[in-house]
Amino acid sequence: MTGPAPAVAAVRAAVAAALGDVGPGELVLVACSGGADSLALAAGAAFVGRKTGWRVGAMVVDHGLQPGSDEVAATAATACVALGLDPVDVVRVDPTGPGGPEASARAARYAALDVPEAAAVLLGHTLDDQAETVLLGLARGSGARALAGMPATRGRFRRPLLGLRRADTEAACAAQGLTAWQDPTNDGSRPDAPLRSRVRTEVLPTLDRVLGPGVAQALARTAAQLREDADALDGLAGELLAELRTHAAGLDVDALANAPDAIRRRALRTAMIEAGSPAGALSRAHVLAVDALVTDWHGQGPVALPGGVAARRAYGRLALGPADSGVQPS
Repeated sequence: MTGPAPAVAAVRAAVAAALGDVGPGELVLVACSGGADSLALAAGAAFVGRKTGWRVGAMVVDHGLQPGSDEVAATAATACVALGLDPVDVVRVDPTGPGGPEASARAARYAALDVPEAAAVLLGHTLDDQAETVLLGLARGSGARALAGMPATRGRFRRPLLGLRRADTEAACAAQGLTAWQDPTNDGSRPDAPLRSRVRTEVLPTLDRVLGPGVAQALARTAAQLREDADALDGLAGELLAELRTHAAGLDVDALANAPDAIRRRALRTAMIEAGSPAGALSRAHVLAVDALVTDWHGQGPVALPGGVAARRAYGRLALGPADSGVQPS
């Protein structure tokens, strides 16, 4: 008796490993677009769920960004039902919002998928997606947190397939007779293709050809190492911020100045976000300008930040709050 195809076995093993803490009877939801990655994940979760006793369902998010998106969503839902998933829901979201269409669509998608009743929500990102994320972060000059890529687990969201290639999910679908949807936006040769698709179609193959095979795996390893470093530094920054806030209003600039640059700047960025500045709008230039209030003070005025927030220094303390409040630290 032969076992499953290697790619099918790999997907199933990845799902089992990622959800080892989920008990029988708990609800696991698969975010399924109908593409090869999420369809292979849905099939793997359905199989493992039958062995473990999970309730495995699916959510199909229709952004309405392409003609016929409702038909694509309905086809994906039908495929999930055929795999034995239950419940299977199609959710239509409004992709309009701040940050451009891609960012707003992503925000709407995650909001719809964040189902409190689910023990885990599975996302179909692969090692290839991780490599593309790292390359885009490098090109944009992003910091270590962005270069750390996508986490395997964040809250109830889990990405079991981050160790597998896109070729593995395509092979898993083929071996199980599953017909995956081919998203036309993934064709990076089109003049209107999203930047990520062009990285996928043009940049990564070029890097493999010039540097040799294995670039995607190397980028994913880099992301994992940077995530460890970023987690450690973020933890130290959080401890610094918590200690500073146990005292009087505002942050003591002398205590901040004595902290290592990486920890101090992370603490300042966190304080800016907590004061109301959108994380996605904060650049390194903003962080360095506020940092200068601590390390290069020569009487400069408030630093304006995104979201109508300002940083001010007075009487040896740094305060962050509404730009028009005029409140000074005491």
